[in-house]
Amino acid sequence: MNILHRVIVKQILTETSKKSLIEQFNNKKQLLEQECDQLYFEYKKVERTSKQLASQFLKEIDKRREKIKLVEFQLQQANTLPIGSELKEKEVEAIIEVNIGDNWNELMKEKTIVIKDGIVDQIRLR
Repeated sequence: MNILHRVIVKQILTETSKKSLIEQFNNKKQLLEQECDQLYFEYKKVERTSKQLASQFLKEIDKRREKIKLVEFQLQQANTLPIGSELKEKEVEAIIEVNIGDNWNELMKEKTIVIKDGIVDQIRLR
């Protein structure tokens, strides 16, 4: 029988991956700023005609600004992290085969895949 099990994927920070991470955060910030500008432009168009629609635009602008603050914090953290740090990238689901006689505790141990510059570096079982 097969079951699904969560596996944590971590990335080891290298010079290359750090530059890539910082670039991703900068791109995300730039995109959010463009969305804010566009929403503000649309807000100005409907500001006098529909107060309800205008307030929706303002709410969306505020949401984007909060996301920008978060990205700025992540960018700051990425700049201060030392090379060799492990970052939790995501969680994925893996299919595990379960057979009669298998040790359940061993099967359910936390599994971690460690990636370094896009290549699997380690697979850990805890």
